[in-house]
Amino acid sequence: MVISRAQGVDRLIFQLPGDLPEARRLLKWSLILVSWLLMIGVGRAQTSNNAPQESPVEISGASDSTVFGVGHSIRITGNVKQGAMAFGGDVIVEGTVEGDVAAIGGSVIQAAGARIGGDVIVLGGTYKHSDAKPNRNESSMTMMYAGYEQGLRNIMRRPSDLLRPNWSATSIGLRVLAVLFWFIVSLALTAAMPGTISRGMARLQLTTLRVAVIGLAGAVVTVVGVPLCLLLLPGPLSALVGLLALLLILISGLFGRVIIYGATGRWLQRNYIPIGKNSESVALLMGTLFWITLASLPYVWPLVVSVLFVTSLGLTLTARYRGGWHRSQTV
Repeated sequence: MVISRAQGVDRLIFQLPGDLPEARRLLKWSLILVSWLLMIGVGRAQTSNNAPQESPVEISGASDSTVFGVGHSIRITGNVKQGAMAFGGDVIVEGTVEGDVAAIGGSVIQAAGARIGGDVIVLGGTYKHSDAKPNRNESSMTMMYAGYEQGLRNIMRRPSDLLRPNWSATSIGLRVLAVLFWFIVSLALTAAMPGTISRGMARLQLTTLRVAVIGLAGAVVTVVGVPLCLLLLPGPLSALVGLLALLLILISGLFGRVIIYGATGRWLQRNYIPIGKNSESVALLMGTLFWITLASLPYVWPLVVSVLFVTSLGLTLTARYRGGWHRSQTV
């Protein structure tokens, strides 16, 4: 770790020594996974477009390790043997980087005559190069997602913004749209699979602990086991595992949430709000409003999202379907 002083401000530059066999691949997948998790809360971060501009930290000379910039931009004028990553800032390459270059909440800028030997990964920014054909390896690739640049930049520099309230017209409108979206989805799934939704609500009420334990185990496997499989398995198998895990998350996110919303609405009708006791639509609307409101509260929304995720997985993994082969018994 190197501490650089620029304009009276201490800045941290992290350098990873050594040439680990799986370091590049592990860092790349970890970067993508963490970034998409941050996308969940980026809308809650307070943005500030009037923040003062600061000069990037310059990396000159030769470096045999990977260079990290946390909370600021870095300018590389020398030769970096491994790679360079910036969290909440830009990576400006004016010299040579032999490995990968990545930025979250910033852009990768390749100056004229500069060289990048590895891949370019940009989340919340753009990839810019001055040369008509940038000096890069033919086999290298570029992965870029340009949305939420200012929000990701603020989160990387001030992680506490994820937990702070952000009550603006845009955020309120997004929450209203979320209520409408989940209400319509709940109505559609309830109409298409009324028996499955009813059994799921009964299972949630009668075996809450069992559903929670199985959902927690499934969440651990999904969050920890799947990334390990992506790193260790061959390409085709890792792609198959990733697709199956994504399909499980999508199914549980739809199926499980509808059951949770419906069960919550029924519980509110029985105990606190006796409105439309015989109406499934009113119960679904009340449950949707309840959970969307909880998920919008500052400082507690990560816990609410985690509970929804774990419970949805548990409901999906413990689902039972009617049918199959049954031998009829006659008296």
